[in-house]
Parts: sequence; C-alpha cells; structure tokens
Amino acid sequence: MDEKTADFLRIIASVIIPPVGVFFQVGLGLHFWLNILLTLLGYIPGLLHAIWIILKK
Repeated sequence: MDEKTADFLRIIASVIIPPVGVFFQVGLGLHFWLNILLTLLGYIPGLLHAIWIILKK
C-alpha cells in the first residue's frame, strides 16, 4: 500500500478515535499515551495531536 494512502487511512481513523490513528503510526509509545490523555481532556486537542504525529513521520 502506498504511504500516502496509509496516512489517509490513519487520519480517517483519527477523526473517529484519535488514539487509534496514533497507535497505527507509532504503537504503544509515549505519543500514544499522550494522545489518550489529550483526547480525555478534549476531543480537539487529541485530534490535532494525532494528525500532527501522522503527518510528521
């Protein structure tokens, strides 16, 4: 699968549940747990963090 297609699917997963997209990108690392915390504090911060992590790599 093309990397751009994979990123697109991760972003779609992140729109539904932000930690899922981060998990698909980095696994159970620090960014995953940070994203869960941000999502619990508010959906938008978790979503922005997820999209940033996906597009950064």
